Amino acid sequence: MRTFDPLLEPFELKHLTLRNRVVSTSHEPAYGEAGMPTDRYRAYHVEKARGGVGLTMIGGSAVVAPDSPPSFGNLLLYRDEIVPWLRRLSDDVHAEGAAVMCQVTHLGRRTSNYTGDWLPVVYPSRSREAQHRAFPKVAEEWDLTRIIRAYAEAAQRCQQAGLDGIEIESYSHLFDSFLSPATNDRDDDYGGDPERRMTFPRKVIQAIREAVGPDFIVGLRMAMDEDLPDGLHLTETVAALRTLVTDGVDFLSVIKGTLDSDAHLAKTIPSMGTPSAPFLDFAGEVRKAVDIPVMHAARISDVATARHAIRDGLLDLVGMTRAQLADPYLVAKIRSGDEDRIRPCVGASYCLDSLYASGDAKCIHNPATGRELTMSHVIAPSPKSRTAVVVGAGPAGLEAARVLGERGHRVVVFEAADRPGGQILLAAAAPRRRDLTGIVDWRVAEAKHTGVEFRYGVYAQAEQVLAEQPDLVLVATGGLPDRSFLPEGQDLVLDTWDVMSGADRPTGDVLLYDDNGAEPGMDAAELLAVHGATVEIATPERTLAIEVGSMNSPAYLSAFAEHDVRTTLGYRLTAVRPGPDGRRIAVLHSDYAEVDLERTVDAVVVEHGTSPNDDLYFDLLPSSTNLGEVDQQALLDVRPQAVTTNPGGSFQLFRIGDAVASRNIHAAIYDALRLCQPI
Repeated sequence: MRTFDPLLEPFELKHLTLRNRVVSTSHEPAYGEAGMPTDRYRAYHVEKARGGVGLTMIGGSAVVAPDSPPSFGNLLLYRDEIVPWLRRLSDDVHAEGAAVMCQVTHLGRRTSNYTGDWLPVVYPSRSREAQHRAFPKVAEEWDLTRIIRAYAEAAQRCQQAGLDGIEIESYSHLFDSFLSPATNDRDDDYGGDPERRMTFPRKVIQAIREAVGPDFIVGLRMAMDEDLPDGLHLTETVAALRTLVTDGVDFLSVIKGTLDSDAHLAKTIPSMGTPSAPFLDFAGEVRKAVDIPVMHAARISDVATARHAIRDGLLDLVGMTRAQLADPYLVAKIRSGDEDRIRPCVGASYCLDSLYASGDAKCIHNPATGRELTMSHVIAPSPKSRTAVVVGAGPAGLEAARVLGERGHRVVVFEAADRPGGQILLAAAAPRRRDLTGIVDWRVAEAKHTGVEFRYGVYAQAEQVLAEQPDLVLVATGGLPDRSFLPEGQDLVLDTWDVMSGADRPTGDVLLYDDNGAEPGMDAAELLAVHGATVEIATPERTLAIEVGSMNSPAYLSAFAEHDVRTTLGYRLTAVRPGPDGRRIAVLHSDYAEVDLERTVDAVVVEHGTSPNDDLYFDLLPSSTNLGEVDQQALLDVRPQAVTTNPGGSFQLFRIGDAVASRNIHAAIYDALRLCQPI
């Protein structure tokens, strides 16, 4: 008999019975259209419901008024046309057995004056937030009266749509800004002492409760400790919460920290390199102090930790939000005894950083997330088995092998190295980013479930590939460090692969030149600095690491501050020449003025992405039926590739990942999934 699992135990939340204790907490993936939760948005949440979650929460910061314009794709709860869209989502989620609620908020200063309807953002004070940079208007009485009414009307729309409840956002937004002495310096009826600072939040809760009646569930996602010297701490927040409970709050989602800067954001929503579930014990202390159900989600990414949180009474409901972006079938796999097959959340925070980089959330290694209308999380068998050869066991090759194996094809993988992983192994050489190996380990294990054969230490040549008599060949040989950008001195520099692999890790004075602007250059700079080098980073960009988002940049900046890493912006490396005593002279040229700088250093390390390692692809090209051609429309439609430009060929040939062009992990895996899913 299977041992009872506390995660699968039902839970009574007011009148609502949740089928288990696992929640996908409120977050905004920005999958809507014009502020509406249309088909893509609905499919994303329905997939998690189908995957077994007890409660999925939508509308991470769904906004209640036009002067709370979206900061990244937020839903617009102040529009009546949202009700039928919410109704369709609610009905579909309920049909799969899950409950659904919506987070409701006014963003206050956590947005921009220069978006939406260009209304001034409002706040208790003129205090500016570092992240969104808006100078707010001090809210007048009439502002607060209409915003209170807007909260109530938004809650009514959620109720009319058949949602099971709402959650009010109370950290780093307008609601909590009145509570906190760090952001409320008023001396009127809405500020000055703890009781008056409660006025606005209490009026919001009371108006909502009056609008929706006593039975509709109303929760609060609240910073129970702002972790600021002049902010709210646990004693004050517990006292405030008890008052808000009397006004109509039914449950609490615990937050520790604030979101007013990149540094605080990264602490409050911790990424890889930080301890697992760092605030779980704090949430347990909160639960002891309050009399309503408590949930919490912050880097609870593995089932063992989630189980501990419920079993040992730290939480009533456990949020595994990023974990279900990685695998929406997490709960179903627990229930079926396949816990070891859950796709792991590796904590890369690409899901959050991609919101600002490309406009919507993406899991670093599950490209089906957010693409449920075209991509499948569960790979179905193909009616016809084929023989496939995959060359390269980096992220693209491993995903191709996994998917083709799931489809039922015979798959052979050739890998030149003695282990799989490709460039992920280089990134994971940084101790803080070692969890990236989960991307590799999971795919290898999944591929072995379907009988994929791996042959390591084989630098595949065309004859070895052809000897397998393949129907399909996928070249996933990745790329090689590109020094070709440097007009003079290519033979005098190292690249970031040298540093990350340990092949050459220089000490002394090191100039790291990065015109890629992504993690590889930052990883190498951090590793060099930690190992004692004096590092200067030079880049032609206007800012450091322009491709690295606000979730990941704080960890690099912290390490750079601790080790006195210097930065030179707006200069391009044009030459490296021999210097005295075996040193190097690096010439940096400004794109903005006719100015050159020289640096005499012990080593120069460069990061310029990769160039495709594509010799094998071109060797195989003449023997292929499609001469490497991809039907791009079929690819976008996730239909089989049917191009035949060379009827005398014997197999289809494609290249994927960095064997095509220098890109990131997500792009490599997405290449493989959408090409192989219909094969």
